[in-house]
Amino acid sequence: MYDGGFPVKDYIEERAMAVAGYIIEHNATVRQAAKQFGISKSTVHKDITERLEQINPGLAKEARIVLDVNKSERHIRGGLATREKYLHHSL
Repeated sequence: MYDGGFPVKDYIEERAMAVAGYIIEHNATVRQAAKQFGISKSTVHKDITERLEQINPGLAKEARIVLDVNKSERHIRGGLATREKYLHHSL
């Protein structure tokens, strides 16, 4: 299928590499990358864990490391956000 620009497969591969680069460069979460590229969190996850693994395994591994660290810290960020919320409400 051709969408008038890149063939669709090429577009998806380019997007997967761009998303991974963004995640690595900005230490971004899946949610941040999804917002930046205007795609769903599921698409970001699939791009990194499946598509990129076939295209560029090294880049996929680097991005996966960043995502794993972010995932392990997720509960801390959630707690900080809740704390901030209640600090602002008590003023």
